[in-house]
Amino acid sequence: MEKNTVLIGVQWGDEGKGKVVDALADRFDIVARYQGGANAGHTVVVDGRKFILQLIPSGILRPDKVAVIGNGVVLDPQALLSELESIESAGVSARDRLRISDRAHLILPYHRLHEMADEAARGAAKIGTTSKGIGPSYEDKVRRRGVRCCDLRDSQLFLRKCLEAMCGDSRYAAASIPDPEAFIDSFYLSAQRLLPYLTDVAAFLNREMDCGRSVLFEGAQGTLLDVDHGTYPFVTSSSAAAGGACTGTGVGPTRIGAVLGVSKAYTTRVGSGPFPTEVEGDGANSLRERGAEYGAVTGRPRRCGWFDAPAARYSACLNHLSAMIITKLDVLDDLARIPVGVEYEYEGRTLPEFPASVEVLERVQVRYEVLPGWQQSTFGLRSYSQLPANAKAYLHFLSRQAGVEIAMVSTGPERDQAIWMET
Repeated sequence: MEKNTVLIGVQWGDEGKGKVVDALADRFDIVARYQGGANAGHTVVVDGRKFILQLIPSGILRPDKVAVIGNGVVLDPQALLSELESIESAGVSARDRLRISDRAHLILPYHRLHEMADEAARGAAKIGTTSKGIGPSYEDKVRRRGVRCCDLRDSQLFLRKCLEAMCGDSRYAAASIPDPEAFIDSFYLSAQRLLPYLTDVAAFLNREMDCGRSVLFEGAQGTLLDVDHGTYPFVTSSSAAAGGACTGTGVGPTRIGAVLGVSKAYTTRVGSGPFPTEVEGDGANSLRERGAEYGAVTGRPRRCGWFDAPAARYSACLNHLSAMIITKLDVLDDLARIPVGVEYEYEGRTLPEFPASVEVLERVQVRYEVLPGWQQSTFGLRSYSQLPANAKAYLHFLSRQAGVEIAMVSTGPERDQAIWMET
């Protein structure tokens, strides 16, 4: 394993990154989250106990690891404090091991109100956001009117900046907040509890790496939801691809040695947007129930489909993947035949690249190759030699189609339910 590694989602998120980060964290000193917000839902199971982490890096469950929230994250203080209290009540001591970038932008209560109103106004064209204020906070950041964690150090400055953002924007005025100053003061009293954690994260990470310590960079969502490279406009509001690790933490690209991509053995998507290999009817319901495909944050049922090789090749190229990790192989255990989407065809020709236009992507025809299933359990296996022959062939086919070797296969939710190819 390279000293400093980025871990990203290959698909539309929900690939199982939380479990993988927790499993990998034992090999690193620091785990740094670099983008997104409390719309992430990274599920980790340790000794039968389930943890759902939305803002705190998944490595926090390892008692000797430092967890870092980078400047690329938009931070809801109330959500983070609630998450801290939740894991500490479960016996995880986190307060001495958490660092938060003082340059991270804050999600303020009116951001959530704005996002809910915006989604409602879109009607049938809605994006399908979690309505947690993520997008509006990033909007304020780009418009250069955002409020950052460092502003919490000065109560009067914080109040002034919040009022300027609220009163200078008709969308927030429409939220009908009768007493904005009292509203902000109440929020500030809670948010200032973050002050002990605030750190110059770029300086901290670079200093630690200079001393020989290793960093695992944890992404949220997935490459196909990246604001620049995903299925725009049905995307998240941040850089979910590997490049976001540098801008989201203040670490130069030459300090990163590897990029690992996490992919399910099939494909899922939450919310609106094109999904070429989506399955309808009983097939989708079967995958959804076997894979427990419901959002960790929202509880929404996920759309389900077969493995999409053109999308995987696109992600592999975009992130220059060093290796892939495959999760939920066991969900396919009962199937006699497993289709894999291998090419897109559009208007009678094979598309050489993943299309930029969602209008094209919505109309592509997928050419499938059907592989024989193994119809025996792979759940909990820990050795490659234990895998059925057809399961090995399926993994080899996915690797060949994506053009990336497979480093690990997850065979269950627990951190030790995994097959490491290198061993």
